[in-house]
Order: sequence, then structure tokens, then C-alpha cells
Amino acid sequence: MTALDDLCLTAFHDAPADLRARILSRLADTELFLALSTEPAADQADILLFDPGGGRAALACDAEDRLSGFMGDAVPYAAMPGRVLAAMLAREGLSLLVNPGQRSEMMLDAETLGWLGRALDSAHVSAGQGDDMRLGPPRPDVVATLLAPLSQRLADMAGLAAGAALVGAEWPGGTRGHILFLSGTAEAHRDALAKAMAEFFAFLPDIDGGLDVAFAETALPRDGVLIDIPAPVAPEPAAKRDPKAPPRLR
Repeated sequence: MTALDDLCLTAFHDAPADLRARILSRLADTELFLALSTEPAADQADILLFDPGGGRAALACDAEDRLSGFMGDAVPYAAMPGRVLAAMLAREGLSLLVNPGQRSEMMLDAETLGWLGRALDSAHVSAGQGDDMRLGPPRPDVVATLLAPLSQRLADMAGLAAGAALVGAEWPGGTRGHILFLSGTAEAHRDALAKAMAEFFAFLPDIDGGLDVAFAETALPRDGVLIDIPAPVAPEPAAKRDPKAPPRLR
């Protein structure tokens, strides 16, 4: 099971619009292995294309063994983030078949790939809107809509943020919205995290007043709904080899 499989409890093309958007958001952040027709030479590579009906399509999987398993043998490939591949194929008017035969199988036409690129490009990076806002509890319907996808996305940030809180906000003039506060984030990581979250917000259902991201310098707002971010998993120490054991031959 991969992160894409975990989201595809329903087949992608049968999923509701908000879930399809979350799957595409995850696809943009996923490293994909693109099938090639020949081994790449320098910075040149020929994509393996086929016609499943309705136009030419490329093939990519989110794991090397899935790609070779579908093809029946090892195949040349190029690895790249989904966002890069989507933009490249959209420019050429090509479709993309992802993870054929798997739970997360999907066929994305050039129009869908182009939409994905535009959604990422239009993501608005924000870090709150001033110190004169009033904070309070988030709306219950917003919590019900956002808690699950936010928890899943924040789990990717283990080690980059210590905690998060979703709060309601009101600015002078009566404008209301919501802010996701992150705590324990190093200054050097904030711009990248703000951009990553802004891109993720672009795939969430529309929230009245919008949704921004900000960084808490001290404690998270007390009125917010806290979202746990798991601590990073420490790598297991390498097993010590018995010095009396015979040498390993290669």
C-alpha cells in the first residue's frame, strides 16, 4: 500500500470531487517512475507512449516494482515528482496512466493534468493577515470538512513542525476566515512549509473567508482545534556484526 492507495478507498474516477482533488494533490507530491522506450542519454529521454483509446498516454507508477510488474520485465524509467510530470505531459497534450492494476489506478487526460498545474501555480502563500485579528474557535462544519485531510497532510511534516491548530479568525471590518497555525517550525523551513500548505489548500473544498497558514512563536492558540503531528521515526540502529563471524564474500 502506498500513500495514493490509502486515499483511494473508492476508485479515483468514482470518488467525489473533493476526494479526487485530494488524490491529485497527493499525486503532485509523489515521486513517480515514468516508463521510457529507451535508456535515457544525458538529459534526453523518450517516453514510452501507448494509445488506450482517446489519445496517446504515458505510463507511471509510484514504485519501481509496480512499473516492472505491469510491464512484465524491467523497463527504463525516469523518476520525478508528479507535479513535474503533469506539467510536462500537459504541454504535449498527453494523458497519463497511473498505477495500472492497483487500488490507485487512474487515467488522467491532458486537461486534468493542466488543471493540476494551474491549481499549484495559483496557490496563494500566506502567513496570516496581521496582528489585529481576533482568534476564536473554528466553525464546526469547517472542522468536519478539514480535520481528516489536514491531519493526513501534516503527518508528512513530521520533524518540520511540532504541532498545529485550526482556528477561526476575524479581521477589522468583519471579514471572517480560518487560519492553520504551525508551531515548532524553524525559520529556515517556514517559506517552504507555507508554500506546501498553500498548494494543499488549493485542493480542499472552498471555505468561506479562506484558509491561511501562520506560525506560532510560542504556544498554539487556546481556542483552536489541535492537530497532532507525529514525531519523526528514528531509524533503527544497524545490527552489530559478530567480530568472530566469517567474512562475507561478494
